[in-house]
Amino acid sequence: MRAFRFLALVFVAAAAAQAQFINVGSDLQPVIDSLLIQTFGGKAHFQLHSPTPQEVSLVFDEPWEGNACNYVTVFQDGDRYRMYYKGDNLTVGEKLESHPLVACYAESTDGIHWVKPKLGLFDYEGSTENNIVWNGPGSHDFAPFIDANPNCPPETKYKAVANGNSDLVAFTSPDGIHWSPLQDGPIITDGAFDSNNIAFWDPNTQEYRAFIRDFKDGVRDIKMATSNDFVTWTEPVWLDYPGAPTEQLYTNNIIPYFRAPQIYLGFPTRYVERGWTDSTRALPGLENRTNRSKLQERYGMAITDGLFMTSRDGRTFHRWSETFLRPGIQRPDTWAYGDNYQCWGVVTTKSALEGAPDELSIYATEGYWTGTSSLLRRYTLRMDGFVSVHASMAGGEIMTRPLVFEGKELALNFATSAAGSIRVEVLDVGAEPIEGFTADDSTEIFGDELTRVVSWKNGNDLSALSGTPIRLRFVMNDADLYAFQFRP
Repeated sequence: MRAFRFLALVFVAAAAAQAQFINVGSDLQPVIDSLLIQTFGGKAHFQLHSPTPQEVSLVFDEPWEGNACNYVTVFQDGDRYRMYYKGDNLTVGEKLESHPLVACYAESTDGIHWVKPKLGLFDYEGSTENNIVWNGPGSHDFAPFIDANPNCPPETKYKAVANGNSDLVAFTSPDGIHWSPLQDGPIITDGAFDSNNIAFWDPNTQEYRAFIRDFKDGVRDIKMATSNDFVTWTEPVWLDYPGAPTEQLYTNNIIPYFRAPQIYLGFPTRYVERGWTDSTRALPGLENRTNRSKLQERYGMAITDGLFMTSRDGRTFHRWSETFLRPGIQRPDTWAYGDNYQCWGVVTTKSALEGAPDELSIYATEGYWTGTSSLLRRYTLRMDGFVSVHASMAGGEIMTRPLVFEGKELALNFATSAAGSIRVEVLDVGAEPIEGFTADDSTEIFGDELTRVVSWKNGNDLSALSGTPIRLRFVMNDADLYAFQFRP
């Protein structure tokens, strides 16, 4: 018996030496892709979740705004939420016309109620009583961010990128309100840039990243470049989407997820030309669509919706073909070309349900190029609620790849039905249950919570396994697992 046990230990040690362990430390691990999961069983599968529409955040009805306001940036800055967007209004006559483009600013104390401050910076039709934050070259898609580079001087704490003249130009600001060009010329010239281009400081690679619009074999797509100083950039390279179909991607809105920065989230707009079919004519605003199509046919029969994608390296993305943000039930001024452009930025807001935890908010455009104004609507998701592993009542399970963690206990972000449940088993790298942490030892978990500590018959203390390669097995019935985390 001892000889058999010795040989078994030798086998496990050899397997451990060859296994590729994932060091998850004590970081939050959203269950958002297949990196952590080795096997699925039963009726378990990834489930993409759609955000819930909430109130209208802003109506773009000022003379310097209009029906074509778009390319929205939102981020939290201390106790203030900041928003930037394009002020634009399109009319259809013998040609496409617009008033001069401007970049506008709004702010909020809660991410829900927004105001347009009178900044007094730029004249519009004889008055500076407006919220215009920039009106020079680059107003088309002015996209600011807070520079999280620890070596960033205070006077350039805020930076922005925009389409200058078919190239990418950059701006800096000490306060997010007063902006000036970074330099006379562009920072990147290889691209089309005729959409929302974004940039940010990447905490993973300690460099700046820019994601820009270009055309790949005539198809709208996304390129990425990097920089150490925000001035000199690498040659832009195309993003990869293994297994995804070729689709027209109008925007990208890629950002590290603030709760798990090792994961990049992308919210691209999908552009689809559906042709003039009976269903196209059944969409709201047929007269307006017909007028727009007199300029270009696609203006009348194209529609847009919001997609979702994730990455671990910022270049190779898993892009869901199913929509993340649908246009929704047909109603006046919806299902329009230019609708459902998701903002750049994901922020935390209070739930409308008393006693419920904070949730995630994103924002998307509505009513584009219809009437004389457009609007921005807020959407919400639970924390980490983009994707889950879902199992039906018939039951399912997943087993992770070998993991190395730091901490004492395991916490789950999960939801079940009243009859559903989750049990957690801890295994060695050979997929053998560890005594005291089997599925039978696991306390049945049910409910709906962002942080539930897993326990077994002998308690919840995993500290003896900290630093040791293990696997986790989640046995689920009518349940969703959104994330897990080992904690001190």
